[in-house]
Amino acid sequence: MRKFFSNSILHFGLLVVVIVVVAFVVKSVAMDLVDRFSLPLAEESLQLEPSSAPLQITGTSTDSAVLATVQRVIDGDTIELSTGEVVRYIGIDTPETKHSTKPIECFGEKASQRNKELVEGKQVQLEKDVSETDRYGRLLRYIWLNGRLINEQLVAEGYAFASVYLPDSKYQTVFQDAERQAREDNEGLWAACQTGA
Repeated sequence: MRKFFSNSILHFGLLVVVIVVVAFVVKSVAMDLVDRFSLPLAEESLQLEPSSAPLQITGTSTDSAVLATVQRVIDGDTIELSTGEVVRYIGIDTPETKHSTKPIECFGEKASQRNKELVEGKQVQLEKDVSETDRYGRLLRYIWLNGRLINEQLVAEGYAFASVYLPDSKYQTVFQDAERQAREDNEGLWAACQTGA
């Protein structure tokens, strides 16, 4: 009888240790996922600038950002760097101007022109989210210039739609809010095009 209780206590003790270890691992993985897919909360990484215009992110991008010079603007949401690399803006979509099977879409040329005014020939910061490239081999990045998130600015001014392709969704809520405000204010393509919205 004594041996039975001693074995039971030993098994119970091992079970408790296993449960504690599993709980610790689950918590660590959960915290890593939260950190990976959350908006930055530190004041120095995200500051909201009050204004009567649509809400826009200002501040600095994350530590993972790299500096690059924009050689040319390909269209409203794609640029070519001085290194020859092509970058597709994360989280937004502008009307087509360069698609091989689609005609030029309403407001596409204006979106391309606005993107050109904002970044062509300038040094920008490129911020990576989760994915390195898209299926066409283009780098996927958020574009920062002088503390402004250009992806968001194009949406807020009505030149682009918010468009999420998981897992790259760090600023998804910001872009969706900017689109909602642009639509309400009848900005850009929301006034000029039949969007079906």
